[in-house]
Amino acid sequence: MSLDTVVEDIRDEARAQAKEIRDEADQQAEEVIADAEAEAERIREEREREATRQVEQEREQKLSSAKLEAKQARLEARQEVLQEVREAVEQAIADLEDGREELTRALLEDAAAEFDDDATVEVYGRADDQELLESVLAEYDGYEYAGELDCLGGVVAESEGSRVRVKNTFDSVLEAVWEDSLKTVSDRLFEQ
Repeated sequence: MSLDTVVEDIRDEARAQAKEIRDEADQQAEEVIADAEAEAERIREEREREATRQVEQEREQKLSSAKLEAKQARLEARQEVLQEVREAVEQAIADLEDGREELTRALLEDAAAEFDDDATVEVYGRADDQELLESVLAEYDGYEYAGELDCLGGVVAESEGSRVRVKNTFDSVLEAVWEDSLKTVSDRLFEQ
């Protein structure tokens, strides 16, 4: 065996080892690249899911907020309409002419039931009703018109001796009826 053959054998063996090392390095590189690509894909999918979840969450929050704003706007509109109805009723009561004397008499009679027969009773009422009240009070012993009261009508009667004060105004009757009927009024106005 000549030296050239030995050198050539060593070179072949070195080439074979180098090729083997390169192949092994290539294989490891491909595995590292495949792992990195798989990890990148996993991260991308995870971020995509997170972004989708975040977008969905924001959409739900905005939708919920919009529904709440719409509900608040409807509630405010209903309250405005109910207030307008209440004001219209108050105006109709204030302008009431037919039946005003009868209603005033009934409210005074109910108030009078709270006082002793010999009591001195002062009666207050709406300024526009002074004449009416004075004519009705003429029928009651110990009762006198004592002055005006800011109300829609009716009477407030009080006696110093018994320390009793009875408020039988159209306002107080309306308030009681309004509270009792508010749900019914609202349901009729806003039937759905």
